[in-house]
Amino acid sequence: MLREYRSPRLLRSLIELLITAVPFALFWALAWITLDAGHWWGFLFTVPAAAFLVRLFMLQHDCGHGALFHSRRANDLVGRVIGVLTLAPYDFWRHTHAHHHSTAGNLDRPHTGGINTLTVRQYQEQSSTGRLLYRLYRHPLILFGLAPSYVFILNYRLPFGFMRHGPMPWLSTMGTNLGIAIVVTTMIWLLGAGAFLRVQLPVTLLAGSIGIWLFYVQHQFSSTVHEHADDWTFHETALYGSSHYDLPAVLRWFTANIGVHHVHHLASRIPFYRLPEVLRDHPQLRGISRVTLQQSLGTVRLALWDEEHRQLVAFAPHADVTACASAPTATPSAH
Repeated sequence: MLREYRSPRLLRSLIELLITAVPFALFWALAWITLDAGHWWGFLFTVPAAAFLVRLFMLQHDCGHGALFHSRRANDLVGRVIGVLTLAPYDFWRHTHAHHHSTAGNLDRPHTGGINTLTVRQYQEQSSTGRLLYRLYRHPLILFGLAPSYVFILNYRLPFGFMRHGPMPWLSTMGTNLGIAIVVTTMIWLLGAGAFLRVQLPVTLLAGSIGIWLFYVQHQFSSTVHEHADDWTFHETALYGSSHYDLPAVLRWFTANIGVHHVHHLASRIPFYRLPEVLRDHPQLRGISRVTLQQSLGTVRLALWDEEHRQLVAFAPHADVTACASAPTATPSAH
């Protein structure tokens, strides 16, 4: 049913690249000019610069799925170039992200490229140290504050977890590192280290936090689906385990429609700019796994999969070894 939407349009893809990359460079330059002139409010320009960097990452994401251009070579070339700006090594990230698409919601498969989620039983079986570490990992300040810095600045510099998977992870990460080194060295030579870092650090950290938040909401909501391998199916998990993050129009544009994530997981080769066509032509998909911006704020509490009630739940207040989760107030929709 969705096959007809998978065809990208060359001119549209090129325009999307242009209207994303040029404003990113413009706002980055405005931030540098105003801060260099001693105006503290120049930091305000780092916010739209970060928003356009997020959008660049979404275009890189489409390249990784072979969705932005018909040519795989064009997708790979553009994806690798954008990867230098987003600090995400394209080929390595594409490999881990494909693993995420093939295992999302599967309780018996490693969560490579996704947010690690324990079941209530798995949490109870952890040692005191293990439970503490998991609580820290799921804390919003860690997950959306420190984690993005670690992932994009440190973790992507080496192919952690894939050291013995052949040359591809090394070539991808080291090639991206070389590109980053050339760009950073050039910018520091032109602007000075302090001036460069005053702009680039807040842009990178803010964009990283937005990216992790989006990835979180796409699969961490009260009515999401998790199954053991014997019951796991690709299509059901795509529709009901991935959210339709129904954002306001401006945010939909800046996030390149990534909120239509249930459709994306059903057919990942649909270009981002054609996802609204799918919802227009197939309105039955609009209400499935829908999460509004206001509702998404409540998903921060969710941390464990309750196998008995088949829903994500929060840590119980003052939880001990035996009582460790509480159901959220929202009732999951029937599938």
